[in-house]
Amino acid sequence: MGLRRAGVNDPRVLGVMEQIERERFIPPAWQMDAYEDAPLPIGHGQTISQPAVVGKMLQALEVGPRMRVLEVGVGSGYQTAVLAGLVRAVFGIERIKALLSDAKVRLEEQKVDNVFLRWADGSKGWPEGAPFDRIIAAAAADDMPGTLADQLKPGGIMVLPLGETGNQSLWRIRRDDAGFQTEDLGVVAFVPFLPGAIEANHVAEATRYRPAQGAA
Repeated sequence: MGLRRAGVNDPRVLGVMEQIERERFIPPAWQMDAYEDAPLPIGHGQTISQPAVVGKMLQALEVGPRMRVLEVGVGSGYQTAVLAGLVRAVFGIERIKALLSDAKVRLEEQKVDNVFLRWADGSKGWPEGAPFDRIIAAAAADDMPGTLADQLKPGGIMVLPLGETGNQSLWRIRRDDAGFQTEDLGVVAFVPFLPGAIEANHVAEATRYRPAQGAA
């Protein structure tokens, strides 16, 4: 996947990404392209990010094994699975119910058991789970979402794309005693951050996925 050539050198991120089979998170029609460093369609107008971008975002997030991470935009579940191998718990929000249902199946198949998923408006975060050590978003907002920033622990880091389509950058935002410190990590291209959820008058309860009885 050329992760190292793209500047991804965190050994923990590389190790987990090399273990996760990306093709398992892609519709059958696109699985032959699973290891191309390119975004691929996953339905409903959404894409799975290219591996280099996933690697850069997770490296910028500076995660540790005891951290709780909020992920906005579960999509196919690929980045969720990688995160789950790096941290203690992932709280994932997806606004498109059909995508979330498919991601749930994939994560169950991969025996991922430290992920909680919710079908909801990602712009509102997960208030009862806050504060989080880290927050990552896979959609571009016009400006830093204040509600998400408020759910970040002091000393925490949020990584997300900001800007209008065609003029987006990846930003790392650190929360410290002085407020929020921002760092531009370069140009990216993501789908826009949209409020609400499809069938938004219903929000599913958080769901935890446990491995089958006797599984490792």
